[in-house]
Amino acid sequence: MTASSWLNTEEPLRLEVLRGKVVMLHAFQMLCPACVTRATPQASAVAECFAADDFQLIGLHTVFEHHRVMDVDALRVYVAEFRVPFPIAIDQPAENGPVPVTMAKLGLQGTPSTVLVDRAGNISLSHFGVLSDMQLGAMVGQLLAM
Repeated sequence: MTASSWLNTEEPLRLEVLRGKVVMLHAFQMLCPACVTRATPQASAVAECFAADDFQLIGLHTVFEHHRVMDVDALRVYVAEFRVPFPIAIDQPAENGPVPVTMAKLGLQGTPSTVLVDRAGNISLSHFGVLSDMQLGAMVGQLLAM
């Protein structure tokens, strides 16, 4: 991940350091209706549900539209208002074009997106849109059981 800054963590999280854990990346934008109403609350619930396991949830605020209004200060307010508990990487803007660096590297189609990384550091799922709670919980549980 290439982040310009982080929220809800004292130091940046790196996937290499998280090897041995199951990692879920929750890619979102604060002006994305599906993110606000479904995906971010779901991600918060997943983070709480699997907190005792070898699991790490990381938010990825990835802005590919409305760049001027979705700055770090606005995101801080959003995180406080919606009580988002997990670490959030702020995707680094691309030098050329609207798609941020990590979003482009992962080939994400938009927000919300969910990326699951297994204990070995391999991407086991990259999904655009909202998954059902049962689907997501089952997938995380399967990766934790391996």
